[in-house]
Amino acid sequence: MVYYFHAELKETNEMTNTQTPPPELVQQWYDEARDLSLSTHTIEKLVATRAAQWGADQELEACCEWLHEAKNHGFGYDYGKELAHRFRSARRPKPPTLKQQALNALQRYISGETVLIDASIDTIRRALEQLPND
Repeated sequence: MVYYFHAELKETNEMTNTQTPPPELVQQWYDEARDLSLSTHTIEKLVATRAAQWGADQELEACCEWLHEAKNHGFGYDYGKELAHRFRSARRPKPPTLKQQALNALQRYISGETVLIDASIDTIRRALEQLPND
């Protein structure tokens, strides 16, 4: 028996796996990895990682869709849309911007937590280069 969640818990005998990427996409990942001239083991690991990420993304979107539709299932107002947005943001946080990375590096340096290493200096330089030349 397979159970899935959609408005309510339902039972089904149908075995569907929407977390398996299409063969064309897997082939694309293999081709991209081969272009990098990686070893077979590394290619397989890279493709497996991409497939796992793809499946997790599919599951996340299904959960967000269910949360978004929650207003129709007893929550009243459109709280489901807000829940879906918060859930997606928590599960897939956006990486810090270059500006935030530079500020974080400076903060750690000013607080004495670290010294400025080449990578930190490069981050600060790249952030400054993005500023307009007024």
